[in-house]
Amino acid sequence: MNMIASTTETRLRPLTAIRAVRALQADPEDTRQIFVIFRALRGKSGMRMFARFEASAIGQRILSERRSLLHVLSDSTSLAELPDGSVGRAYHDFMEAENLSADGLVSASAGDGDAASPQAQLFRARMRDAHDLTHILTGYGRDALGELCLLAFMNRHSRNLGQLLIVAMSWRRMPRAARAAVWEAYRHGAKASWFIDLDYEGILARPLDEVRRDLGIPSPTRYRGAAS
Repeated sequence: MNMIASTTETRLRPLTAIRAVRALQADPEDTRQIFVIFRALRGKSGMRMFARFEASAIGQRILSERRSLLHVLSDSTSLAELPDGSVGRAYHDFMEAENLSADGLVSASAGDGDAASPQAQLFRARMRDAHDLTHILTGYGRDALGELCLLAFMNRHSRNLGQLLIVAMSWRRMPRAARAAVWEAYRHGAKASWFIDLDYEGILARPLDEVRRDLGIPSPTRYRGAAS
């Protein structure tokens, strides 16, 4: 999952995060725990991430236009009409195959509790709603290993310690091939362009392979080998 931005709460709460990780391990479908973990360990990373987003040209445009990524991603008819091989069509097919909806994470992320400006709230929602798009861009699936690989990859972009805690608490139970896949994902995240201010709406009609190349996203070969 992507890190959710904060504007006020910066105190680290490791015990809260550890309890949430254990709850998530007991019930991997309890996605609410992921947001608890991210909130507990985000520290100042959310503030730094939002500041960088707000200072970027595309971030300023998104904020001034008050864009709703959720609205765009909920239009399954328009997404289905995009060309085969495009980012948006791949996202549509992925969501259909996994029986997911674009608003599936909205309720799970409720209860942040931080006082936030309207701009920060928009940014927070955008990061939440972009999660399944990052699966498409990086090539990692929704299986347990794919989610861990995505956390490792995206940590190089968000720097949320909660992502690393989830990976660390799963590390000892992973076979060697899975560990290699997660470590590869972490390295790949460092090579790729920064995702946080990505113009997701603008890339939906573009070929997925082309976008991956432009963003510098390597093929997840270790993950594919371990997951096969």
